[in-house]
Amino acid sequence: MGMRSRLKYLAALTASATMVAAVYFFTAIPSTAQGQATTDPYGGHPNLNGIWQATATANWDLLAHTTRPAVAQPGVYPDVPVLAAPVLALGAAFLVPPGPGVVDGNEIPYKPEAAAMKKENGEHWLDRDPEVRCYMPGIPRATYMPYPFEITQGTNKIQMSYEINGASRTIHLDKVDPPPADTWMGFSQGHWEGKTLVVDVRNFNDRTWFSRAGDFHSDALHVVERFTPITRDAIRYDVTIEDANVFTRPWKMSMVLYRQLDPNARLMEYKCVELVEETFLGHLRKQQLVKHWEGDTISIDITRKIPAGDKLYQR
Repeated sequence: MGMRSRLKYLAALTASATMVAAVYFFTAIPSTAQGQATTDPYGGHPNLNGIWQATATANWDLLAHTTRPAVAQPGVYPDVPVLAAPVLALGAAFLVPPGPGVVDGNEIPYKPEAAAMKKENGEHWLDRDPEVRCYMPGIPRATYMPYPFEITQGTNKIQMSYEINGASRTIHLDKVDPPPADTWMGFSQGHWEGKTLVVDVRNFNDRTWFSRAGDFHSDALHVVERFTPITRDAIRYDVTIEDANVFTRPWKMSMVLYRQLDPNARLMEYKCVELVEETFLGHLRKQQLVKHWEGDTISIDITRKIPAGDKLYQR
């Protein structure tokens, strides 16, 4: 083969190789994408995996509210409460932050007797709120407490793990029998409506609250949650509450959940039970451990008593 022929052969070989490479390159991406589509574990539904957190003040109060003491008593002026003794030494560190509210219409339709109980609960929040004693927070409260939670999404199950007290729940996308007894976190059955994850939650006990303001429910509680992605890193969280024993009609709340984007974002362990043991069991000691606290500007003497009328102790 002459020099000219060799050059033509090499040029043709190079062009052929380039074409093959180009064909491979441009077909590899569609092929890979197609492969991903056929093995998509979410069936075309949004990928909710990640660590999320609410930034609303709903855990303090579901309704619109201004700054106020966490535990209050009347002050010099009737409409200006002051910090009560249990939180006096904490000062501004334990005020209720203001919030615009998350309830549609800014009204929770309590029955008259339930409204009175809600008011009493709020006044005795420090004694009665299950959160204070590190009980399981229940649904929907676990989702908007000021702690992160993680969503792990599968084909027919979605696991939600909450940082507070290691609480968790499984959302069943397949048919599963409910538990034999009522639970703190309820029983979650889910399905997809377009890009919205709809979760029906039932089988609650009556021992969780909705907020530190004393909002409560009975064991007839029925919750419907709707998780709708509005961006890659934000989810619209809509909740419908129904409980004929406590409310005159169903009512709704809504807020946004945000994805944690820190490179080291992770779910930490927040086991609060050991730290609050003295709070709810300390009165049983023969020799009291916590009797007195001395600060620079205040001294506090502690007198323990056996709770009366608190159903959390009567179980």
